Amino acid sequence: MQFSIVTPSFRNSQWLKLCIASVADQGVLLEHIVQDAGSDDGTLDWLPHDSRVTARIEQDSGMYDAINRGLKRANGEILAYLNCDEQYLPGALQEVWRFFEDHPDADVVFGDVLVVGTKGEFLCSRKVQVPSRCYILSTGLLCTYTCATFYRRSVFSRDNLWFDSRYRVVGDAEWVLRALTKGIRMNVLRKRLSTFTLTGHNLMLEERSQCEREQFRRSSPLWLRAVKPLFIAHHRMKRLLSGGYHDDPFSYSIYTTANPTQRQDFKVTKAKHVWPA
Repeated sequence: MQFSIVTPSFRNSQWLKLCIASVADQGVLLEHIVQDAGSDDGTLDWLPHDSRVTARIEQDSGMYDAINRGLKRANGEILAYLNCDEQYLPGALQEVWRFFEDHPDADVVFGDVLVVGTKGEFLCSRKVQVPSRCYILSTGLLCTYTCATFYRRSVFSRDNLWFDSRYRVVGDAEWVLRALTKGIRMNVLRKRLSTFTLTGHNLMLEERSQCEREQFRRSSPLWLRAVKPLFIAHHRMKRLLSGGYHDDPFSYSIYTTANPTQRQDFKVTKAKHVWPA
């Protein structure tokens, strides 16, 4: 088994269908585990019967608990999790597999991401960097995206690095901090691998999630928070020098609510790189 993809699910039937389709057409050997917490929005009318996934219907204590449950069931050599409002771009997993084969020392690989609207329309391009401990602690933010993050299974089985299920949205940042402390080797694959859909109901946008992010940031040393502007400036300069604010015209292909069974092509003639307001 090359890949195991875990999707935590709860009341996201419309977007989950698109997510599953984008995993199923990757052309690699994989399993897709959907951990659903007992959705009552119609998801359970079709999910248990979808042969493309292994559906696990059970109560959990939140997103990260669901992810851990799925990862512990996973059989693949490369593990990842993809939320319901996210999709893989065509050929993404083939690119990731080749990168891991060419870089046997890499433990975690981060790829670039497109942010799209509810109709699949382009909103911005986000190019990632290898995470910095000081940047995370001072801002409470990651410069990577979970929808384009991939892990060797040894990161979990050997290093016992599971997600902290006490968190709602900042578990990824807290996980990266622990991974950096343990010396986990992280690399960037400079390819667009996935899309994140701003649905207007994303978990990260909820007030409770914003409060958790602020509490996480305030838990860092005062001196780090005091020099936050310096780390932001350094981060942006690194992005600029690495081409993070430039893209030639490109196209992408994703599933949409208007056509959930076939990818729709979108062209981008002038890319934006700033997160939508």
